[in-house]
Amino acid sequence: MAKTRVMIVDDQYVPRQLFEMYVRGSDNYELVQSVESAAFADTYVLTGNVDLVIMDILMNDGSDGLTAAARIKKSMPKVKIIAVTSMADASWMKRAREIGVESFWYKEASRETILEIMDRTMAGESVYPDRAPKMQIGYATSDDFSAREIDVLRVMTAGVTNAAIAEKLGISENTVKMHVKSMMEKTGCKSRTELAIKARISGMVVNIDNK
Repeated sequence: MAKTRVMIVDDQYVPRQLFEMYVRGSDNYELVQSVESAAFADTYVLTGNVDLVIMDILMNDGSDGLTAAARIKKSMPKVKIIAVTSMADASWMKRAREIGVESFWYKEASRETILEIMDRTMAGESVYPDRAPKMQIGYATSDDFSAREIDVLRVMTAGVTNAAIAEKLGISENTVKMHVKSMMEKTGCKSRTELAIKARISGMVVNIDNK
């Protein structure tokens, strides 16, 4: 029986080495490529030598795995993709589903190993967690924020003004100010800058479009 040909895309050395170890240690998989950037991942997939891609989402070079996954799914829809991340931004799961990414795995929070997710994905399952991991920002957890507050916070991590957030989300600037004030009160943050930095560092929200 032919082995499943695997490509790993992850800019973090330790996770990438771990994925490589799992692949090389399995009788069912063959490692054909391991790279640090998503920028040209789709180009390699077009060679036809890949069956499964393990794709990190946020890369240090500015590329992101979901954009690369969308390109792969458009050109090679039969190639299966597992999106992996250590960030807890729940919007990424929604976007991954919309793109057609088969499975989604949180590096630190999942009870299942990546190999288990690989096996289930190749067996035809679409494996997604029920929810993103709960994150702590100041006195609050991610569960304490409304969906709209999360939207505001996500755009705010790009370092833009309240007016820019309002324009981006199609709401009034006063509404943005109300949400920011509410989140500062919940978290105990003394400024919107502190709030944005803590949200970004925690991984609760990450604005890929403005990373």
